[in-house]
Amino acid sequence: MNGGIIFVLLTVLMLTGMPVSISLGLTVLSFLFFMTEVPIESVAMKLFTGIEKFEIMAIPFFILAGNFLTHGGVAKRMIRFATSLVGHWPGGLGLGAVVACALFAAVSGSSPATVVAIGSILIPAMVKAGYPARFGAGIVASAGGLGILIPPSIVMVMYAVSTNSSIGALFMAGVMPGLVLAAMLLFTTFYRAWKNGYPKERRASWGERWTAFRESFWGLALIVVVMGGIYSGIFTPTEAAAMSAVYAFFVAVFIYKDMGLKDVPKVLLSSANMSAMLLYIITNAVLFSFLLTHENIPQAISEWLLAMGLGQVSFLLAVNVLLLVMGSFMEPSSIILITAPILFPIAMKLGIDPVHFGILITVNMEIGMITPPVGLNLYVASGVAKLGLTEMAIAVWPWLLTMLVFLALVTYYPPLSIWLPKTMGMM
Repeated sequence: MNGGIIFVLLTVLMLTGMPVSISLGLTVLSFLFFMTEVPIESVAMKLFTGIEKFEIMAIPFFILAGNFLTHGGVAKRMIRFATSLVGHWPGGLGLGAVVACALFAAVSGSSPATVVAIGSILIPAMVKAGYPARFGAGIVASAGGLGILIPPSIVMVMYAVSTNSSIGALFMAGVMPGLVLAAMLLFTTFYRAWKNGYPKERRASWGERWTAFRESFWGLALIVVVMGGIYSGIFTPTEAAAMSAVYAFFVAVFIYKDMGLKDVPKVLLSSANMSAMLLYIITNAVLFSFLLTHENIPQAISEWLLAMGLGQVSFLLAVNVLLLVMGSFMEPSSIILITAPILFPIAMKLGIDPVHFGILITVNMEIGMITPPVGLNLYVASGVAKLGLTEMAIAVWPWLLTMLVFLALVTYYPPLSIWLPKTMGMM
């Protein structure tokens, strides 16, 4: 009964157009104040203890690193390197966009940042080269989703914080699925370009490829700094995030010199704004999780589902449907922080690996970034490509279908996610 009241209240508040974070906080405070005898002091204590986790500090650092890289000329060098490798095939600039998105994803941790950094350069270039605007925008919006699957990933940090999972194991688990999805997106792009006779670039010589690699080296080296540091045990994921922010600042300002010291305060301010927004969402989600646990709602739902005889296959299918629907209307961090406290205990009771479950949720969030009406990547790409939201929704459909096939693969073939972290001894 209480669970129904909580979710009805939350839904009503969200339908009024109120931000998700405020809806969560008001739902919790209203229910606790009017329906329970929980002292408000304990709520304040839970707020404090809920966000003092060391792992949460990784979020603002990865955001800051991503902003330095976006403004610091790293993207254009990665694009040059990517197109030198694959530009001579049909749809060369489109293939280059997928490779560049995968490379930038491995240093930024953010999907919208990847779309902005790669799209603002490549979409106009593709239109100028004779590609339809929809083709370029569809590729970048879809491949930009690799920003939250290929580690480091802010969404994975959110999941780890919500479920007390290992960030390092999740990062390692995202590598193989990220590479497989990038390959599938490359195939879809190649097939569409070959079928429609889109242009290809001149084949780059090995000398040109070496030059492009050398120019992009300092940006690509961040992948080694972050991932190598975590897996060698030199520093924790949170320390790696701090290291990536310092490294990105140094590369953007002192090596590439595409950014002056006078631009740093603006980058710091925009990073602080985004970090504050996410931390506010986390704060209210911690309260919501506390309320659910206090009312034993996850346990009740879990027992009900198990009593119905729901197995792993049907549960994972139901989770995918739920998250895909929610992904069309909400942004990833809110979805994870609302659903993880409910779904995670059920998944554990059904014997689903927590790391595999985290990758499955991440892929769902990735697909949600390009599904209307609230797919964030659609809005970002439409702004870059100057296309309407309806046109963007039509533009992404071939890659959206590819990602749905990939979701089925990730869901029902766990070794794709867990083989690498197990091999590395992280599980």
